[in-house]
Amino acid sequence: MRTRQQDIDSATPTPAAFPGGAELFRLGPAVAHLNHGSFGAVPLPVMEARRSLIEEADADPDAFFLSVPERLAAARHRIAAHLGAEPEGIALVTNATEAANLALDALGLGPEDEVLVTDHGYGTVTDAAARRARVTTVALDPELPDEEAVAAAVLGALTPRTTVAVLDQISSPTARVVAGPALLAALRERGVRTVVDGAHAPGMLARPLAGEPDFWFGNLHKWAYAPAGSAVLAVGAPHRAKVPAPVPSWEHGHGFPRAVEYRATADYTGLLAAPEGLELIATLGAAKLRRHNAELVAYGAETLARLPGLTPLPYGEELAMRSLRLPRGLARTHAEAAALREEIATRLACRVLVWPWPTGGGIRLSAQIYNRAEEYERLAAGLKGLLDGR
Repeated sequence: MRTRQQDIDSATPTPAAFPGGAELFRLGPAVAHLNHGSFGAVPLPVMEARRSLIEEADADPDAFFLSVPERLAAARHRIAAHLGAEPEGIALVTNATEAANLALDALGLGPEDEVLVTDHGYGTVTDAAARRARVTTVALDPELPDEEAVAAAVLGALTPRTTVAVLDQISSPTARVVAGPALLAALRERGVRTVVDGAHAPGMLARPLAGEPDFWFGNLHKWAYAPAGSAVLAVGAPHRAKVPAPVPSWEHGHGFPRAVEYRATADYTGLLAAPEGLELIATLGAAKLRRHNAELVAYGAETLARLPGLTPLPYGEELAMRSLRLPRGLARTHAEAAALREEIATRLACRVLVWPWPTGGGIRLSAQIYNRAEEYERLAAGLKGLLDGR
């Protein structure tokens, strides 16, 4: 992770557009879509694959739905190959929130258990832990300098009652690595089971399952180019038999992962099309794509950091997201952050994430192959005028 002064001293050159990147998506040209990290965007080839599946299901529903369990298994094998996972160690689910609840149910938590979370965690995941056990929240200063400092803060908050840690792999608001391999190893040595929220990892990280957590889950609809409603839950071998099926079905007797994946008559077309997104990334060149996105978001963050009052936060150089602190006093609450986000969207035609923090929140940028350097320059120019008026 790097500091503000390092960013200023070694500015990133203006990155070139990714060849053919914008043409792969059907995004409205009037808006600068700088928030890929929230909902993703589906490339045209993946849309076409899903459309073909929908047409197949409409043409012969019996044949389609009778084939779903085996086709889900085949899709799972293709996805596992890209994630570096065991095909029988992952299950296809609809989103990270569902996966978090399945993982926490599998742990069989009770009132005697203490679950460690951080104040950078995703709200619905933290709430899921709080509904099942006593929760201790670690306060992580957004400006902690590096992963080692983050790990020290987490380990320093453990108590004799701590049995589980629920941690972000990449924090959603502040775009920083929390559950890195070194921290996971240290927790394992202390007998703490780990649940890792890897919502942003598939498609962004070369090794999304690094560190071997007990449970890991990641969305495929963000950086892996899959349709919405596509995610993965990875479970360590000792825990697989304990994962409950969201909907007990005719596949219930097969156990994990088939019993978790199949939920009777539902729309499976997004999950069945999901491997196409990861295979498109491989075709485009996964390392090239990741490098482009990391360099482009670095340029965007450095462009915004020239504005008075905006302070870049420490970051992982391989990530395609960056966060900056806003001037003190802005976006202190969820309501204030949402209002500023919508003001930026309405007045500047730019989509970003604005996150709240008690003393003043921040702005998170994403970069994807459909983005261009001038979109970040446009955001910076408009944001300067907007902030000057406050």
